Amino acid sequence: MMHISRLKALGILLTALLVSMLAVPSSITAIDAGFTRALATILDSNITTFIAAAVLFFIGTGPVRGFAVTLGIGIITTVFTAFTLTRLMVAWWVRWVRPQQLAIS
Repeated sequence: MMHISRLKALGILLTALLVSMLAVPSSITAIDAGFTRALATILDSNITTFIAAAVLFFIGTGPVRGFAVTLGIGIITTVFTAFTLTRLMVAWWVRWVRPQQLAIS
């Protein structure tokens, strides 16, 4: 389940970057705008799932509570890796390569 949400988050990021690349001529500005657009969507979907995990934790007992804790931890790590680490890796790439424009391929 966590792998699917990570893939969805990366898909949302790539789509937002593509849309930003078409709208903004500068590659750095397009990357920044893409991450800004994607953040709201990624947070929205993951907060909804986190609320479900909180409800399971407070209503459930035994294994259901354990599942809720695992789900909550998974959501937190997914948001962190999908947004923060991906943005850090892209920033490093931009500093190293210094692309003038981003190719859509």
